[in-house]
Amino acid sequence: MANETMKLSQETAPACKIEHHAMMFAFLAKHAIERCGERGKTAILEGMTVYGNERGARMAANALARGDELTTMTNQAYGEWKQDYDGQMEFGQLRTEPTFQTYIAKCAWCDAWKKHNITEYGKYYCVNVDNAVYQGFRSDFVCTPTATSLSWGGERCEFDWGHPLSPEEVTALAEKKRELGTSCMKDFDFHTAHLKYTLGRVLTEKLADEGEEIVRMAVKDFERTFGEKCLHALEGVDISEF
Repeated sequence: MANETMKLSQETAPACKIEHHAMMFAFLAKHAIERCGERGKTAILEGMTVYGNERGARMAANALARGDELTTMTNQAYGEWKQDYDGQMEFGQLRTEPTFQTYIAKCAWCDAWKKHNITEYGKYYCVNVDNAVYQGFRSDFVCTPTATSLSWGGERCEFDWGHPLSPEEVTALAEKKRELGTSCMKDFDFHTAHLKYTLGRVLTEKLADEGEEIVRMAVKDFERTFGEKCLHALEGVDISEF
């Protein structure tokens, strides 16, 4: 029985982690920029805005479904991912008033791009994704970077979320995170499939046949790097949830 349980666990465990998500983006960006230059870069950045908006809208739907208002506090509470293991990321709060500000001092995405020597392309992930997610959550919100990001050579990423968190909201945020646990989080099979799907759609819309070829080449690189199992895991994700 123990062996059967272990086998079932291995079969159902997500195949992808943050590294896979980071590299799916980097491969798409690499081929878009190498093949189409500035047109490819523009299409990738537009795709990331769409992708971020979709993530934020999903977070907002989760909050509203549970009777929570869309605030900066609930935006922080309804995050959809967690690090693969403790210590993989280093992040925290800089201040809560007069506006909420946060930092990232160690980033698993940056580590993945550095490992595979592809930061030159991976860094475009960081241009607008945080703001895009925030605006997808609520369209009048703006997240402003206040320092050069890690992937672009900075010492740490810093963000201003435009609104304060009162002492009561700080307490409520911790309580809400404990209450939610991982109930609104998605694994990285889902996140990587979502990234591939949305960026692939936008690249094809913006670059037509060239966009289709870019996606094909990126997927080939992904499979060559991580193997068939990871690629098949993406194909099993329900795209209706995107």
